[in-house]
Amino acid sequence: MANVAVIGAQWGDEGKGKIVDWLSERADVVVRFQGGHNAGHTLVIGNVEYRLSLLPSGVVRPEKLSIIGNGVVVDPWALLKEIDAIAAKGVSVTPANLKLADNAALILPSHGEIDRAREAARGTRKIGTTGRGIGPAYEDKVGRRAIRVCDLAEPDSLAGKLDDLLLHHNALLRGLGADEIERAPLLAALLDVAPRILPFATRIWEMLDELRRAGKRILFEGAQGTMLDVDHGTYPFVTSSHTVGGQAAAGAGVGPGAVGYVLGITKAYTTRVGSGPFPTELTDATGQRLGERGREFGTVTGRKRRCGWFDAVMVRQAIKVGGINGIALTKLDVLDGFSELKVCTGYRLGGDILHHLPPGTAAQAALEPVYESFDGWADSTRGARSWADLPASAVKYIRRLEELIEAPVALLSTSPERADTILVRDPFAD
Repeated sequence: MANVAVIGAQWGDEGKGKIVDWLSERADVVVRFQGGHNAGHTLVIGNVEYRLSLLPSGVVRPEKLSIIGNGVVVDPWALLKEIDAIAAKGVSVTPANLKLADNAALILPSHGEIDRAREAARGTRKIGTTGRGIGPAYEDKVGRRAIRVCDLAEPDSLAGKLDDLLLHHNALLRGLGADEIERAPLLAALLDVAPRILPFATRIWEMLDELRRAGKRILFEGAQGTMLDVDHGTYPFVTSSHTVGGQAAAGAGVGPGAVGYVLGITKAYTTRVGSGPFPTELTDATGQRLGERGREFGTVTGRKRRCGWFDAVMVRQAIKVGGINGIALTKLDVLDGFSELKVCTGYRLGGDILHHLPPGTAAQAALEPVYESFDGWADSTRGARSWADLPASAVKYIRRLEELIEAPVALLSTSPERADTILVRDPFAD
């Protein structure tokens, strides 16, 4: 049985939460391997809606083990707040069912202050971050000055490490015209939160090795989407971590052979939150209709998502760089009732037709989509649980997407409900 990694194949918000929750029924362990509490997953189980940011989606299943890997940057206060919020809905999260990598880097309040001050200074050139400090935290991790989970267990050396970090942070804040961070309150806050966080901390690399040897099924859960990857996305309008399938291994502390199947989550249309290029964006009534029908608002920020037609060029590229073996196509039901659908099959740039997303910012901004048109369908696909329940035009649309992106549909989601899923190919069986 293969272990499975789930990643987004667009700009995030593809519906990973539901798919990971659905797959977690077949898994023993669910591991978050990158990102921070800028990610947002919404799960709908029965009449209860769960909004998760740091917690792996498998946490709503009490019999599963959930793990936050070393590739995640962790705001300890946000994590505890999320644990308390989900407890209020009847889900118990304890050190018995949630483990946290002891070598994961922490997000401190100063990271958020820097993040927001930078965005304000950019004015109209904003990146579109969530302002939660994820980017600055990853910068400190790479800069070898981060405070990590394990540092909370060493209070004698924590103060010195915090001094080194604030030397850098306060210089940035001064340069941005923002208030500096006071050392004493922040150190006190870290010492106060340590006893609540440390019980979750352990050697994740060792635990995962033991679980693999015991034959346990592991589900690796990514955040954001491939086109937000710091290398392979629409740079600089990207996140600060790697969102591709290869990061599942590094961000969890396992070898690449531990990941057997990479499932890419893809909406039947395209959305994006924040700034950056979006070749198929629709700013007309059709785009508004997609947004209203798809309830396209960010789980974390509440920001309205930009909407457009399916971009097969972008998804095909995401499949190549992300190592995606098959896709889970979500929100097909949002397209119900459209008389005509369009899919981007290439980009026009000057006098050339491109079949890839160019890396340059100016080139990306100048792209014009080349469309292929399809007949829509009048019948509802919402809640369909077999191919026989789908209109012929919907099946034709899906088959053409498979051809254009050069990958098969392994799962098809037809509503936010867990059971409204058509299984074409079980990723765990590969």
